[in-house]
Amino acid sequence: MSDGRPILLLGIGNVLLQDDGVGVHAVNSFAILDANRIRLCDGGTLGLSLLPEVEACSGLIVLDAAMIGEAPGVVKTFVGDAMDAQLAGKKFSVHELALYDLLAAADLLGGKPARRALIGAQPQCVDWGLDPTPALAAAIPIMQAAARGLIGSWTS
Repeated sequence: MSDGRPILLLGIGNVLLQDDGVGVHAVNSFAILDANRIRLCDGGTLGLSLLPEVEACSGLIVLDAAMIGEAPGVVKTFVGDAMDAQLAGKKFSVHELALYDLLAAADLLGGKPARRALIGAQPQCVDWGLDPTPALAAAIPIMQAAARGLIGSWTS
C-alpha cells in the first residue's frame, strides 16, 4: 500500500545518444491516470541532483538502458536488492554510476525507498542520434507495461 507519497517513475539517460535515452523516452510518453499517486520525472543525466525526488517518494521505478547481456531491446526488471546488485556491477554509462551513487546517498541519509526497481532495456547503439533504434523503440511499451505492473502491485 502507498503511504500517501507518490511513486516516482524516473527515466534516465542521454537522449542525444540514441538507445541511451530510452528511459527518458519511456517516461515522457507514459500515460498516467492518477497524478497524485504517480510522479513522472525526466532525470536525464542529473545524478545526485535527483536526491530530493528520490527521498520524497514511496517507491522508485527507474527506466533506463542497461547492459543485461541480452539481445538489443530485451527488457528485464530488477526489484529491490536485485536492482542494487545490477547497479553495483560493471557500468555501461556515466549515469549508471550516478544512479548507484544516488541510491547510496539516499541510503546514507535514510531516504532510500524500500520499494525500488530498475526496468532496463539492452541497448543496440549509443552513437549520436535523437531517436532510439527500432529494437529499443519497440521496447518502450514493454518497459511501460512492466512499470504499470509494479505500480499496480505496490498500490493494491
